[in-house]
Amino acid sequence: MTWLEARHLADLQFAEVSRALRALSSAYVERRETAIAAGRVLDTAGKRAAFALYYGPLHFVAARHVLESLGACGRRAAAPPILDLGCGTGAVGAAVARCVGARRIHGMDVHPWALSEARATYSRFGLEGTVARRSVARMHPPDSPAFVVAGYVANELPAAERSALLRSLLAAVGKGSEVLVLEPLSGRAAPWWADWTAAFASCGGRADSWTVTIDPPDLTRRLGKAAGLTSTVAKLRSLHASGANPVE
Repeated sequence: MTWLEARHLADLQFAEVSRALRALSSAYVERRETAIAAGRVLDTAGKRAAFALYYGPLHFVAARHVLESLGACGRRAAAPPILDLGCGTGAVGAAVARCVGARRIHGMDVHPWALSEARATYSRFGLEGTVARRSVARMHPPDSPAFVVAGYVANELPAAERSALLRSLLAAVGKGSEVLVLEPLSGRAAPWWADWTAAFASCGGRADSWTVTIDPPDLTRRLGKAAGLTSTVAKLRSLHASGANPVE
């Protein structure tokens, strides 16, 4: 976490980031459709720092908890490459890579800042990481088995792009990849979840809801408190399917 603080607090004060975190939270919860469509979610340095310092650590811990609870960690004869869709800061992809012992990871996002952050995160975790600026709706299912993770991205897509992503994820399972989807528990953020659950069930997948107790880094905790957010509990849901039986 120290490296994140050095990276994001060099030119910003704590108070600026905490105010930006309140604005970021409001954008996601109260004005999500218009804010996301207008590109206002990460439109200031303060919001970007808040996302990296607050949501990044929480997403990392939540993803790790889900993988461990699913028994999806360390069960492979050879660790597959990771395809990190809507990679953001790379926190979710890094958590997956650490859990399955992967060395190679490729992040995909439409935001240049996110790609820069993901690249830095991958490097920090000792991963061989590459990134590409591309919509996840244009994701091509890997021809050889990979671990495909879509962390907190489907809820931000227009309906047509979300449908295209679902088709690609199911195709990836059909080609032998393991797929994990993580999304907020809020029904408002994912009114389409029932359709995705049924689609994953059709290929042997499962759906789960999680309440994760988190012991956040001190700065993450202080930012959450200042912004009126709860940083010690994460509520999320997941879809998981594997196109091949894991090897013990």
